[in-house]
Amino acid sequence: MGKNIMRLLCTSVSLTVICWLAEGTLSKTDAKKGATKKMEEKTLHSDKNVQDRGLVVVDLKAKDIILEHRSYCSKKMRERHFSGDVLGYITPWNSHGYDIAKIFGNKFTLISPVWLQVKRRGKERFQFTGLHDADKGWMKVVRKNSKNIKIVYLIVPRILFDGWTYQDFESVFGSEDEIEELSESMVLLAKNENFDGFVVEVWSQLGNQKQRELVHLLLHLSEALHEAHLKLILVIPPAVAAGTNQPGMFTKKEFDQLASAIDSFSLMTYDYSTPQRPGPNSPLPWVRACVQVLDPDSKWRNKILLGLNFYGMDYSALGATGEPILGSRSTF
Repeated sequence: MGKNIMRLLCTSVSLTVICWLAEGTLSKTDAKKGATKKMEEKTLHSDKNVQDRGLVVVDLKAKDIILEHRSYCSKKMRERHFSGDVLGYITPWNSHGYDIAKIFGNKFTLISPVWLQVKRRGKERFQFTGLHDADKGWMKVVRKNSKNIKIVYLIVPRILFDGWTYQDFESVFGSEDEIEELSESMVLLAKNENFDGFVVEVWSQLGNQKQRELVHLLLHLSEALHEAHLKLILVIPPAVAAGTNQPGMFTKKEFDQLASAIDSFSLMTYDYSTPQRPGPNSPLPWVRACVQVLDPDSKWRNKILLGLNFYGMDYSALGATGEPILGSRSTF
């Protein structure tokens, strides 16, 4: 992928999957086999990076993942090779992501724990849930680490518009008071919880409906957050519908309307294939097209966080199911 395509990149929570996958291969039901594989794992840090160890190859072997998945170059762990922003997602159900953020914190500029939901409870009444997952101790540690390495490191939790009905959206869209209350509530939440902003995931919930009204809401929200010196990152679906050459739910029109107001766009360039249409997870021509369609003149490339999946999918022969590849279901 050329330099003009990938000015910024977004690494998702799945960056921890390689460690998760390798650990999953050690089946508890096969002690002998597990013990053998356990012996083959390298648990010490390496003095060489992955290129020098010959691990960056086209035909990666499963045994190399098992052998090397715990080993990283301690000399390079604080070194950045990419000058743009890097966003990493962390989920409460995969706690190893918290460790990755602490160990390799200098590799990221934005970390988004998947913690929060906003619910509408009535006219101008909004409730934020998920705060029980917020780990203040972890936040303190990663911020301390970022000061030590002089990296601007922002914590921007993902917030989902949870349980909203079509009527909820219509009510908010039709009332400036509701929009203002929602915006002010989010600013207050960020200040009270010491967040640096939010990653907002809402666009896909409305399909191809109410784009104009949603743009209006997001512009108000962006203004309120920026006045409080907070960031707004918007999760957007692929600009080219997977498996077609048709426009996706988020098009150049909406991108142009929002590009000057939104700090970054988290572009979901993954999950291209489905159980009914098995194939690659993120084919490069499609990924490239999703970026070029949104910003053909490269005016706002520095705001596009390109979604990179660090996982693979396993599709059944019957074409009815698909699930992430796990070592616990694999034989080597």
